[in-house]
Amino acid sequence: MKILITGANGQLGQEFIRKLEKQEKNLTALEHDRLDVGNLKQVLDIFEDTKPNIVINCSAYNQVDKAEEQKEIAYRTNAIGPKNLAFASEKYRAFLVHYSTDYVFDGTKQTLYIEEDNPEPLSEYAQSKYLGELFLKEETENYLIFRTSWVYGHGKQNFLYKLTQWAQTQEYLKIACDEFSVPTSTNTIVEVTLKAIDEGLKGLYHLVNSGFTSRFEWAREFLKLKGINKFIYPAHQSDFNLPARRPRFSAMSNEKICKATEIQIREWKEEMYLIGL
Repeated sequence: MKILITGANGQLGQEFIRKLEKQEKNLTALEHDRLDVGNLKQVLDIFEDTKPNIVINCSAYNQVDKAEEQKEIAYRTNAIGPKNLAFASEKYRAFLVHYSTDYVFDGTKQTLYIEEDNPEPLSEYAQSKYLGELFLKEETENYLIFRTSWVYGHGKQNFLYKLTQWAQTQEYLKIACDEFSVPTSTNTIVEVTLKAIDEGLKGLYHLVNSGFTSRFEWAREFLKLKGINKFIYPAHQSDFNLPARRPRFSAMSNEKICKATEIQIREWKEEMYLIGL
């Protein structure tokens, strides 16, 4: 079984590499410099060279605010990239795993989002991710799409790392108390993804830790875990005047993937304390 990982330098790609190397899998992991998923010729050349059975797409443009201006880059990576990988996967009979986001929803629902809810993206980033889902489905039926949220892990590409940096340089912190979703670890994502692949699952699933919280409460719990004594002011989304609109409540239910894999996914706080970043 040959596995190809794109976006190997990101926090999710790195987590897959750590776990799959321990399992001594036949693995090819490529960073953006070696594989630009938005370039179809590069994608096809890599597939011809590696002949993968499974492709795990960890490539993503996640600069939510910058995407409002850098639209071409965002859509190239988040929309055209999955389309190219799906086209190549169909051509070479590979199984494709791709990751989307809770930001495809507008945040107006008052209960947990499920897979059957209609996406209503609010930003260019969110729209690019949703188009990636649609484009992928046009090219192949042999796929898994996982929507996830507030992803964190080892590395510098997440909210928790930024939080520790702010705590070192700022007198006090201002964190939104009216933005809700599910902190989800790369450990959980990789664990459940590999189980789903082993079970032969296909289709769209929400892959998040259990429960939900505000960004303010998440920050407060993390600083408590790290033993960092810093005052956090409960601000509002509107206080930051950010370029990109964000959903206020985008927490998703993981019930469908839990039933399909017979896994009880850990609650977000339990998971954070377990991995103790």
